[in-house]
Amino acid sequence: MPTRWETFPIELSGGLVSNLSRLQQGLKQPGSARVLQNFEPSVKGGYRRINGFTKYDDAIVPPYGSPLVQGSGQSGTSVIVSGLYETPVAGDTLTVAGVTGTYTVSGVTYSATNKEATLTITPALDSSPGDKAVVTFTSGQSRVEGIFYSAADTATFALRGGAIWKSSGSGWTLVSVQDLGSPLVNGGGQTGTTIAVDALGAVPAVGDTFSIAGVELVYTVLTAPTVTATAATVSIYPALDSSPADNAAITFLGSSHTGGTKARFTQFNFDGTFKTAMVDNANNPAVFTGSTYKVLQGTSDITGASYVEEFKDFLFFATADLVAYTAPFDEDDFTPANGAGSYRLPSNCTGLITFREQLINFSETDIRRLTGTSGADFSLTSIADDLGCVNGDTVQEVGGDVLFLGPDGVRFLGATERIGDFNLSLASRQIQTDFTSFIEVSADYCTNIIREKNQYRIFKYKTDTLKGVAQGYIGTQFLDQNGQSVNWSATRGIKAYRAASTYVGDREISLFSNDDEYVYRMESGSTFDGEPITSEYYTPFMAVNDPSIRKTAYSVDTYFDPEGATTGVLTLKYDFNEPKKIQPNAVTLDGGGAFSTWGTMVWGSGSYGGLPDTVLKNNVTGSFFTVSLQYEFDGGEPFVLDTALLEYSTEDRK
Repeated sequence: MPTRWETFPIELSGGLVSNLSRLQQGLKQPGSARVLQNFEPSVKGGYRRINGFTKYDDAIVPPYGSPLVQGSGQSGTSVIVSGLYETPVAGDTLTVAGVTGTYTVSGVTYSATNKEATLTITPALDSSPGDKAVVTFTSGQSRVEGIFYSAADTATFALRGGAIWKSSGSGWTLVSVQDLGSPLVNGGGQTGTTIAVDALGAVPAVGDTFSIAGVELVYTVLTAPTVTATAATVSIYPALDSSPADNAAITFLGSSHTGGTKARFTQFNFDGTFKTAMVDNANNPAVFTGSTYKVLQGTSDITGASYVEEFKDFLFFATADLVAYTAPFDEDDFTPANGAGSYRLPSNCTGLITFREQLINFSETDIRRLTGTSGADFSLTSIADDLGCVNGDTVQEVGGDVLFLGPDGVRFLGATERIGDFNLSLASRQIQTDFTSFIEVSADYCTNIIREKNQYRIFKYKTDTLKGVAQGYIGTQFLDQNGQSVNWSATRGIKAYRAASTYVGDREISLFSNDDEYVYRMESGSTFDGEPITSEYYTPFMAVNDPSIRKTAYSVDTYFDPEGATTGVLTLKYDFNEPKKIQPNAVTLDGGGAFSTWGTMVWGSGSYGGLPDTVLKNNVTGSFFTVSLQYEFDGGEPFVLDTALLEYSTEDRK
């Protein structure tokens, strides 16, 4: 009797699975994955090779603040610099306006209070720089501690080196300069370490730096002064270099966010102008637009706030276990008589998010919701008493529900049909084994959402991890209000420390930064900033109907949808890849077909109008009881793996 060939179709869906045994996964979910790296479960079906990322701006985010030469006449191998909000380190490089050459820092003596440093440099200064000459660091060691894209300003904001910068993609501009009106020296003949000032439009903050017309040096505010009718006496460093004239103009140069880490942002509109509020875990919050900036100083309750969120026309600030909120429609009013107030959580706050007419308060040990419209009827009630969020940077709304990182994996918080009830299922259950090793107390996490793909992306950051092996996971939600409908895949090669995303019209902007001084745009290009994207998909070990019957493999047809030329290999692994089992050789997958894309065609070797191959046919060999298809790709354009068709014959029983 002739051998009868059969086909076994495999619909590629279900995502990464690690909570089933090898045989059960192959029997129950043959189209799922035991390895799915740098692919994304697609809401349109199949697995799509992810897009890459490119630099949002080719310039680095400037480090250390807004440094200026402190005094004229300097020469040799050292230079005194003011306006440094964090300390430079040996190996940094810099240039000085008006002086030829690039200089390398070999030693630093720094005062965080005075925002001043004496830098030992090589080589010696080519000439003496002018007082307040701009010092530009061309490399630095500080991280970008926060990023935020403002659709209202069509610009990205970034906190680095104690200063806030903005860019629309072609260079960074300093934002963190307080708008204090047009202050003037109040009286001539002043000397020493204080200066009387009037015409102040707001209160100078500790660490603000300024210059005085007609007087050398940059001056730093040492204590927040008391302003009475726009006048104040300001304590400063250093002592006045000379006596300023009465009514000499004072120009504020920058505000310091020294020690600020993991900045978080929210945007609000109380008076017809979109503004952004920022907290940084160390300093007073700041509120700014692309052209205005102000430090909030209304109460000590908000100093060192870690989280900020707008809810019902109030701004809420979380500092440890205390949540303080402003008066309505006024981000700078913390007067209880005007509607401001505060409340405490049972443990430190780990996240705030506005969700369906309520403010969700995550803490280390529980989850609570705030309802109401004002301090008169705000009510804080429990959602969960024994489950908290371990990292506030993982809280994101996806597809109308909230995902967050709990102690046991990514949790799903969604409203149910019962009023006031919530679903708290484990969204990462399918990859629980993987997530158990992914969660580390010593690691930082950040998340991003790709709204048009219903995606939640979570990345693990460790300073000693190389970019090429940095880990992350992509969760694609296929059904709202159902944590079990999230399909997962893994990323490798995206090292992200801070992330942000938003819509600008019908265009989605998705950004991230790490520790290499740049901000990157995700979902851009087909490489990791020039590095080829390595991607892998391994099916489970499939029994192909019966694990006790031996089969012979003849061919594999792979149905896919290419977006450009790509190549890879397919390897069949038999019988759980047992050591004594002879395994077949890999076969080449040529996914380019006879077509070219704009900018990639070589003259004389391609033609426009050709169609890509959508079925890859490969002959294979060998016999098996269970089989896994292993697809591996290195570089190329994105594509979708849709379905695989295994052609085989049935042989004898084991």
